Amino acid sequence: MTSGSVGVALIGSGRMGAFHAQTVARRLPQARLVAVADPLPGAAERLTGALGAGRPCTDVAQLWEDPDVDAVVIAAPARLHADLVVAAAAAGKHVFCEKPMAVTLPDADRAIDAARTAGVVLQVGFNRRFAADWRAARALLEAGTLGTPRQLRSLTRDPGGFDPSRVLPDTIFLETLIHDFDTLRFLNPGAEAVEVFALADALVEPEWRDRGLLDTAVVTIRFDNGAMAVAEACFEAAYGYDVRGEVLGSGGMATMGDGRRTGMVFSGSAGQLVETVRSDQELFPEGYTGELAAFVDAVRTGSTAPATGEDARAALAIALAAAESVRAGRPVRIAEVEK
Repeated sequence: MTSGSVGVALIGSGRMGAFHAQTVARRLPQARLVAVADPLPGAAERLTGALGAGRPCTDVAQLWEDPDVDAVVIAAPARLHADLVVAAAAAGKHVFCEKPMAVTLPDADRAIDAARTAGVVLQVGFNRRFAADWRAARALLEAGTLGTPRQLRSLTRDPGGFDPSRVLPDTIFLETLIHDFDTLRFLNPGAEAVEVFALADALVEPEWRDRGLLDTAVVTIRFDNGAMAVAEACFEAAYGYDVRGEVLGSGGMATMGDGRRTGMVFSGSAGQLVETVRSDQELFPEGYTGELAAFVDAVRTGSTAPATGEDARAALAIALAAAESVRAGRPVRIAEVEK
């Protein structure tokens, strides 16, 4: 496909799905929102009605036979992702899938193989790769300015307000820190993780600890080029949504993210006040738009997606090793989870 706009269908109209639908419908001139699928009665109708774009449906299977659908954006619950990728690829639809692409390595392989066999684009939603600070740091690495990476750090702190009853035991690794694991690979080009050690606990909601909830974690990672990395996550930060990164290389250091809503600082009798952002969509609007713009461009030009299924699989392997490390209380080599 090299000309014309890309017909996109959304699967899942929740918080993130709705934001992606807005992006496709209003921010990408080379794409058009043609359908929204959600099994929840009325959900798709509400979203398409609000946007004035797209046909609503409750049966995802309707998308596979729709000639107007060139590509799908999967924003359904994580445990459904791999099956949806496989079904979309089998129907010849290009696929953008929110992270994680899968929750097991066999399912990740199944999704990758399906896209490869069908010859469709498969891109995964690692939005930080498209945020300005992170792109600038990667550019310094590619130019050699930062030299050889030695120490890396990536952290995610959510603003709180989560429902602990809806958090599965390994969610902090599979759905939160998965971003940080991909970021650390992105900022250490060409290197792969070989060993992981993780500590995690329920420090925000300690009464849920016995039910398997983990809401706070620190993960150390050793890469095959010798670089050492730390990834941190917590489901509650009183001051807002906080995502940062750091690379120390032989040629210098790059830091990313400060969480400020604007550059304005108010100085008053109580001291200095800085307004901080409160959501991922507020912090990364250009990242979320950029990833879908890159996906649409890959579909139109037949180029390789900038965040591939293989990238998703590598980040998943780190996440699974981190979860196993917590259970075993010891470092876990990536090769152990690959068995």
